[in-house]
Amino acid sequence: MTEQFRMPDGRKVIDGNTYMLDAKGRLEPVENIKPQHLLEDETVRKIISYAMPLSGQVARFKQHTFDDISAFEGVLAQEYGTTVGGRKGNKTLMTVDGLFKVTVQVADRITFGPELQVAKTLVDECLNEWSASAGPELRGIVTKAFNTDKEGQINVSEIFMLLRQDIDDPRWQRAMEAIRDAMRVVGSKTYVRCYRRTGHDAPWEAITIDLAKA
Repeated sequence: MTEQFRMPDGRKVIDGNTYMLDAKGRLEPVENIKPQHLLEDETVRKIISYAMPLSGQVARFKQHTFDDISAFEGVLAQEYGTTVGGRKGNKTLMTVDGLFKVTVQVADRITFGPELQVAKTLVDECLNEWSASAGPELRGIVTKAFNTDKEGQINVSEIFMLLRQDIDDPRWQRAMEAIRDAMRVVGSKTYVRCYRRTGHDAPWEAITIDLAKA
């Protein structure tokens, strides 16, 4: 049985008196701390004591998964001189009965250069001239595309929505060309997802590992 990780309770005994550090790093006598705050502290420490080893277990699972897939591909390379999968490492591995599968997807991380501002200027010109003919749907896509999210990142999915618009105006076409020129691939991230289904006609269900989606 794996030994349960235990967090320290945060208490310090000095000259027979018990203290806890406050949020500013100062020693506070325990008797001066409200009971509800002590209970809150205990609750958080209990949750974290489970979360930390679970986080480590998930990290080890991820590494073992990549190791197992690499070993499998190594066997295939010996047998056939090739590997499973398609472009950029995307691949799907499935059980013989077709009820379980593991997918590996490699997604590019994209940022945008200064050409994006040129694109925005051209798009704004188009919308201002079209005025009534530019519907609220298109204006909404444009607004979302050029707004940044909470982390200050461009909304890449909305930018791609712009690129899918079939508009013949030469300025719009130049704007879309500027967007494509602005794209910079700055890295990639690999995602592993596991799925199961109860029968061959049943839909695939993700085996949830992400706590936020459980």
